[in-house]
Amino acid sequence: MTGAEKVKAGSRRSEEGSLFALEAARLMGDRHCTDVQVLDLRGISQVCDFIVIGSGTSDRQMQSVSEEVGKLGKETGYQWFRTNTDPSSTWIVVDFIDVVIHLFEPSRRAYYDLEDLWSDAVQLDFSQQG
Repeated sequence: MTGAEKVKAGSRRSEEGSLFALEAARLMGDRHCTDVQVLDLRGISQVCDFIVIGSGTSDRQMQSVSEEVGKLGKETGYQWFRTNTDPSSTWIVVDFIDVVIHLFEPSRRAYYDLEDLWSDAVQLDFSQQG
């Protein structure tokens, strides 16, 4: 693969990541997660391209949403790499490599404040289909 082909393939994968992140955010909103945000970390983070952050209403709801996001990923070609859940289920991370989903209990989210950590990131609007 030439350098130009690698750049084109990376760009295509990045666009797919963007679409997946937006769709995951819509799903989280549809499942009653609150304050859902999609942050574009391309050019900022060496770890991933997008993070999706949302607050859940209960550990059961958060676990259910994480499973649904996992199914969405599988359907769209994003098999999750790993998932981490803290013992009290106040923070669930679903890692798809390019896209990382964070589901928080509200007070845990305020404590870690990922939005402030990534304040240089562009916030994407997922409210419209597209």
